[in-house]
Amino acid sequence: MIDNLRKIYSSLILYEEDVHNVDCDYKWFVKEDNEIIGIHKSQLEPKDVSVLTAFMAPYDIDFPSLTSEEQKWRKAIGSTGSNETENMEANSSYRFVYFSILKNQISPGLFKDAIYELFPGRVSILWETRHEGILIEHATLGQDNICYEEIIDLLMSDLYIKINFLVGPFRKGMQNVPHYYSFMITAAKSIFSYSNKPVANFSDAVPYLLIDQSEKDQYRSIREMILQGYADDEETLRMLEVFAKCNLNISETAKALHLHRNSLQYRLDRFTDNTGIDIRKFHNAMAVYLALLAKSPV
Repeated sequence: MIDNLRKIYSSLILYEEDVHNVDCDYKWFVKEDNEIIGIHKSQLEPKDVSVLTAFMAPYDIDFPSLTSEEQKWRKAIGSTGSNETENMEANSSYRFVYFSILKNQISPGLFKDAIYELFPGRVSILWETRHEGILIEHATLGQDNICYEEIIDLLMSDLYIKINFLVGPFRKGMQNVPHYYSFMITAAKSIFSYSNKPVANFSDAVPYLLIDQSEKDQYRSIREMILQGYADDEETLRMLEVFAKCNLNISETAKALHLHRNSLQYRLDRFTDNTGIDIRKFHNAMAVYLALLAKSPV
């Protein structure tokens, strides 16, 4: 293939190992066998780039070369047929963990080095952009689950990195891996467009995904129909939000809001009397919580 490409693009150069001093006048691509080729930009029209990227991935020197394990995952995620992924093996349970970093905080190479230091077992990293991607964490027998809150604290204290994680569920087998991967990214963009929570589990993202199924112009209607006269009452909305987050526990909510239990009970009763919605019942609490989320993203 290289000889044929060189007949078309006389400027083509080939590197079989990692490129550390790339010429910015070249467009770089990486083949399936991890060979890296460069073609001078003067020989490339947009249609040439489109054709070349159909069978080679664009290469950026800031990104570490894919390990053999990462190549396997990239191939599985990019597959279009179920047979391709079913024939691949996952030797242990695994989960996808979405991460996003503020732009220009750290290079992908340094980030990968930091992650390797923090994870006790093997972990693969698949980058979507320069500041977001998916970690692939494997379950290890006899080992506690990774605490991503602790990882954030360490990254903040050592490297001053601001990062968010969305932690997916563990699963086995390679079936529907492309869907799992893409859905994790969709869920992450949904929850982190509303919430500033640094670490979220997939279950945390579900309400936001449901809300995002509604048209944006329906948000106000949802809030007004559920919350009624309280739709703009910030004090009451705060009380309802804390009550939901405290698992409908009166004592914990009163403590969190620095209220006497009887005062909180009175305010909840008043909300029920005025709206006809008893938030102390689970199905009503869920409707109120979704209405609280039905607002413009942060």
